[in-house]
Amino acid sequence: MSTLTLNPWSPPRLSWRWWPVFLRNLLVWRKLALPSVVANIAEPLIWLVAFGYGLGALVGTVNMGTAGGGSVAVPYILFLASGSICMSAMNAATFEALYSAFSRMHVQKTWDGIMNAPVRLDDVVLAEMLWAGFKALFTVTVILLVMLGLGITHSPKLLVAWPVLGLVGITFSCIALVFNALAKGYDFFSYYFTLVITPMMFLSGVFFPREQLPAPVLLFSDLLPLTHAVQLVRPLFLDQWPTDAALHLAVLVVYAVGAFWLALALTRKRFAR
Repeated sequence: MSTLTLNPWSPPRLSWRWWPVFLRNLLVWRKLALPSVVANIAEPLIWLVAFGYGLGALVGTVNMGTAGGGSVAVPYILFLASGSICMSAMNAATFEALYSAFSRMHVQKTWDGIMNAPVRLDDVVLAEMLWAGFKALFTVTVILLVMLGLGITHSPKLLVAWPVLGLVGITFSCIALVFNALAKGYDFFSYYFTLVITPMMFLSGVFFPREQLPAPVLLFSDLLPLTHAVQLVRPLFLDQWPTDAALHLAVLVVYAVGAFWLALALTRKRFAR
């Protein structure tokens, strides 16, 4: 039975046929690798330098709670770096799963051409999700190297933060693919950035401790995937182990699985029209 004739909400039918689609995206990206790298890392590094060193000179240190109930003074540049790296993973995955994936799906009709081969739509969507996650991981790897070069952190626990950031990229690529399936044009994405991404940046503890937020807003912040990403990654930058790590990981996985299933169902509906 064709993927397009299935119940849109039926479980994903996945195979290793996603790999040629992923490889195709990689080969195309190699031609534009340098400008792509610059575009992906320039903005987060500007944020880091401008706020970390500029505002950091005024703020000095930020008091953060510890697992034992105490607090520790953390240099603001380190506080910001540990949050902005999660924001960078979110943004890189989101841009790829929105603008680039939409171009391949709707404008260039690349997906239609791929599906003339024995490749299911499910595998194409999986490949796009993994590709956006890979782009996010590549971006944060470069940024991490820059941070190490600047001496912002030298925690050996960054080796653990690296795969966590890969999961963050996959989570946000899944969420972005939901909006990719709904979009009629590029302008639609401005709603997602304005109403979802931007508020999440400021409510998830990237730029300042979440404890400064009013109680109702803090409760809402607890539901945001970026909050759980920051809660996992920030302690690793401080050479500490995160508290409630299993909970934070579970939230990211639930968001990823739920959003991927929803994105696949909406994409099936779109291609069945």
